[in-house]
Amino acid sequence: QVQLLESGGGLVQPGGSLRLSCTASETILSSDPMSWYRQAPGKERELVARIRSGRDPEYRDAVQGRFTISRDNAKKTVYLQMNSLKPDDTAVYYCNVRENGVSYWGKGTLVTVSS
Repeated sequence: QVQLLESGGGLVQPGGSLRLSCTASETILSSDPMSWYRQAPGKERELVARIRSGRDPEYRDAVQGRFTISRDNAKKTVYLQMNSLKPDDTAVYYCNVRENGVSYWGKGTLVTVSS
């Protein structure tokens, strides 16, 4: 069973940047998608970005041009670089890996964007 550990969340002012990291407990095939989701208070969890080999990264419209997803397969880690952060980006951010049809989740890291 894959375990995922996120880090990098925190409090940042509007316009600031953060980089989230998610490290897996075992090697993830590059063909298996790794994703970041987020869930704001009172809202449903939503896909933020997804990456897998052979395809362009996918982003939700609200973060396009501000967030960048990347992965280092040797380090079993996926990253989410978040720039020009807005208060609407405030949420718990979750890492997700889908392997052999099974979806694995991290426990989440809180990102708060506030002045």
